[in-house]
Amino acid sequence: MNELQTILSDSVNGLLSERVTKNLVQGAEEGVWPGALWDEIEANGLTRVLVPEAQGGAGGTWADAAIVLKAAGEHVAPVPLAEAVLANWLLAEAGIDIPEGVVTLLDGDFNLEGGRVSGTAAGAPWARDAVYGVAVFGESVALVPLAGADIEPGINVAREPRDRVTLKGAAAATKPADLPRDALMLYGALIRSCQMAGALGYLSSQSVAYANERTQFGKPIGKFQAIQQQLAVLSTQAAAAGIAADHACAQLDKRVSDAAFEIAVAKIRVDDASSIATSIAHQVHGAIGFTYEHGLHFATRRLWSWRAEFGAGAEWAERLGRETISRGADALWPHVTAR
Repeated sequence: MNELQTILSDSVNGLLSERVTKNLVQGAEEGVWPGALWDEIEANGLTRVLVPEAQGGAGGTWADAAIVLKAAGEHVAPVPLAEAVLANWLLAEAGIDIPEGVVTLLDGDFNLEGGRVSGTAAGAPWARDAVYGVAVFGESVALVPLAGADIEPGINVAREPRDRVTLKGAAAATKPADLPRDALMLYGALIRSCQMAGALGYLSSQSVAYANERTQFGKPIGKFQAIQQQLAVLSTQAAAAGIAADHACAQLDKRVSDAAFEIAVAKIRVDDASSIATSIAHQVHGAIGFTYEHGLHFATRRLWSWRAEFGAGAEWAERLGRETISRGADALWPHVTAR
């Protein structure tokens, strides 16, 4: 890691490991907004890691942002940190001033007329607690105050807020940006891939630690070959997911307009890994892993939720398949090896 990445890693992991406690996450799942945690996250500049220094950010790359996003997933931070990182990057790309306060993503069907936005977004993360929402219209980005929005509360499997937001002529700051038309889904899949890679890393380390602590027949269960084999599979899945997410971020830094292939591959890979890893983690932990008192479910429920957001792995696999067919058989090998 370079100097900025080292600072980011120390800052985000130190903050989240200290502040994100079991009680905090449980409280958030019961509807208590962890405002103090969010204030510290903003004070440390973590939501602006991708924002240029001239706009008050860290001027980091997506490879730098991956450190923050993975930490958010590993520590199951119950705040829209990943959403804010992406939202602020989209605003910076469009040249819109980055606002203070909680910002979320609005992925829905909107129309813009006379500088006012109307439409609905289903499943907007933490919209009830957000001051602003960021939406993408074609190749334009809009910053929308949510003060007057109609917000219907909802949750996902992990009990994270996923609210239905209806806008009726809301005033918005809108500017064009050099982005793909499906920018929100594409880059949303990337932030989820990084978060999932972080959560998978947690499952691996937590399962290994538990296997070395839990004894059966007079010795730790981690000494049994069958358990060792399963832990090896879990660790391999977590490592592969992390590499896929890191590679997608690296390629986005190199080719902003042409990293869709790597992002799709990352989302497919982490989705596959989450199915295998969550099963093994719960098998290793046994009955205790299914109890609400144990913290394992905080990560597994998020993995089950996140894999369906911004396109499930099957959707991205279908997209890659259709693109491959449209290119023709002769173009398949050059297309893959060029990356």
